[in-house]
Amino acid sequence: MTNQEIAKENIHTLYNSLMAHPDKSNALLDITDVLSQVYLTLETAKNPEVLVNRLANYIYSVGFGKIHLNKSEEQLLIDLGAYGQRAGWNGVYRGDCTSKAEFFNYSDARKYARV
Repeated sequence: MTNQEIAKENIHTLYNSLMAHPDKSNALLDITDVLSQVYLTLETAKNPEVLVNRLANYIYSVGFGKIHLNKSEEQLLIDLGAYGQRAGWNGVYRGDCTSKAEFFNYSDARKYARV
């Protein structure tokens, strides 16, 4: 199994675990939206490490103080961060880590828009 496949599996597991939380706050729903978008686009991403790095930074910044991760969820996030570190300097300044819109492009917004 490649590192990218492991990252995709970790994203899937983290998404399912967060969706099982009883309290669905706005921060939690935003994080799960981004997780699902990254899961869908990871295989076709030009630089998957950069995408996963931005995902980990987004989860840390949006979820800080708003959601509580259990030990297994925290470990999944740590593993995703470790995979994202392969992006090196390219992942650091590649977008706003607090904006959900950074993970969607115009065609995706129309395709996955909530009704």
